[in-house]
Amino acid sequence: MQKVKVAVIGVGHLGSRHLKTYRQLKDSVELIGISDLNKENGQKLAREYHTVFFPDYRDLIGKVEAVSICTPTSSHCEVGLACLNAGIHTLIEKPIAMDVDEADRLVNAARDHNVKLQVGHIERFNNAFQAIKDIAHDALFIECHRLNHFPNRSLDIGVVMDLMIHDIDIVQGLIRQPVADIQAIGINVLTDKDDIANVRLTFANKAVCNLTASRISPEVMRKIRIFIPNAYISLDYVKQEAFIYSKDGSTITKKSLPIEKEEPLKRELSHFIECVRDNKTPLVSGIEGREALKTALAIQKIIWTEHLKKY
Repeated sequence: MQKVKVAVIGVGHLGSRHLKTYRQLKDSVELIGISDLNKENGQKLAREYHTVFFPDYRDLIGKVEAVSICTPTSSHCEVGLACLNAGIHTLIEKPIAMDVDEADRLVNAARDHNVKLQVGHIERFNNAFQAIKDIAHDALFIECHRLNHFPNRSLDIGVVMDLMIHDIDIVQGLIRQPVADIQAIGINVLTDKDDIANVRLTFANKAVCNLTASRISPEVMRKIRIFIPNAYISLDYVKQEAFIYSKDGSTITKKSLPIEKEEPLKRELSHFIECVRDNKTPLVSGIEGREALKTALAIQKIIWTEHLKKY
């Protein structure tokens, strides 16, 4: 099997994880190089991973078939367009871009140059989610909690774009109906953007989803509960555990769903390489990334207009 030539652009927290994972996929990929604005850190990682450091990411053009873009969101469009227009298959970490216009430009470039565009909504590749997705399509009510410590990174965006967007992508993928109404509240605590947010989405089929996200929590939590007719599903992304509670006469029975625990990022990057090699459509294409971004921006607008200005 011929190896796919890859590079990582942006090797901070997320990019370094992509590097580590590509090394684990050494049977299917050849790591050609890395690029980062931090020359010292980039050179250090290049030595550690026995690859080449490129101060200018554009120098990778013509040398690679695929890239992971793990730069700040504000640069996703610029870097992504340069790669896509050069015929390079591209995985962009979430969110796909800063606004819908930028997302459309990326989606159109991928289409025009017939290359793959995948967006890094990693929870789609969590085996706990994979275990429940086929039985959760009739969701009536969904409740999501995503809490994290203060990250000291990704501070060019708020918690809705940084964390909640994962759950937005998940619920829109499950319900597959237009969002009919959004109610949202959020406040800033440590930054000038939303650090805590609570949102209620109502879909065209009357399904409802409550989402809570915080990036100033003392604990880490990534959970979702999905209520379907006569049962509900409880899923923990961190523990990769899922249970279904079903109505049995006048009682409730609890069943653990079988899950083979695996690193979601490894599954995500393996899928990306498979799409490149075998000409498959990514599970989370630019179109899905755009739709999650569109809803996140609508939520963010409500929060920034109606709430943030008060604090």
